[in-house]
Amino acid sequence: MDSSDDGARPWRLKTDSADDEKKKSSVLREIVIIVGCVLLVTWVLQTFIGRQYVIPSESMEQTLHGCTGCTNDRIVIDKIVYRFGDPKPGDVVVFKAPTESWDGSWQSPRSSNAVIKSLQNGLSWFGFAPPDENNLVKRVIATGGQTVACKNADGKGVTVDGKPLTEPYIDKKLQAESVAGLGESDFTNADSTPNSCYGADFGPIKVPAGNVWVMGDNRLNSADSRYHITDELQGTVPVSNIRGKVRFIIYPLSRIGGVDAVNPQK
Repeated sequence: MDSSDDGARPWRLKTDSADDEKKKSSVLREIVIIVGCVLLVTWVLQTFIGRQYVIPSESMEQTLHGCTGCTNDRIVIDKIVYRFGDPKPGDVVVFKAPTESWDGSWQSPRSSNAVIKSLQNGLSWFGFAPPDENNLVKRVIATGGQTVACKNADGKGVTVDGKPLTEPYIDKKLQAESVAGLGESDFTNADSTPNSCYGADFGPIKVPAGNVWVMGDNRLNSADSRYHITDELQGTVPVSNIRGKVRFIIYPLSRIGGVDAVNPQK
């Protein structure tokens, strides 16, 4: 028996190189298929099922946290629910700014470089880059056909169809801290406590069919529907602009959990 068969052969046959090339080609093909499948699944999830967003501001505290220089909440929205029904009072939703008045200081996250911008657009399809639109998060207070208003003089707070709301998600201590030291203003009573509207009077405004009226839980620090009454939609948001219902906080770890939809009209 030739002992050289038991060890490494010092020569290479043409068939050996061919076999190696086939193995490399097979491995590469498998990697491409796996990556393609992952990207396809990710695209389907991001487009039809759900998507992650970052909370950029304090307008929804204490329900959702966001501020400059802090660890902002990462949330996941449900994109399926509104394919089979309409938003309901109390739902926390992510929506695209419906008019220019909502944009404020918002700037597109896209690069001015055409090549990089195309890459960012592509990454956005798979959730690896933010969408090129101004997305906001607020709570639905009234829906199409309902009339919303608030008059500080009556002390009722926000009303829908004349009935005062029950809003346990508003942190009254946080609101009191926000107005401390302001003195008399559109946000306070004569004794410097928050007024019943947590702001100036507004309404009555009848919400058009197919639209919703939204407000922030941190009422004194939220540029919500109240601040866009003079635009063409009177501050309301078309349902078609809603990207989904907020379901979960997924980061930071200390705040992981579900996000409740509390109907204030009950």
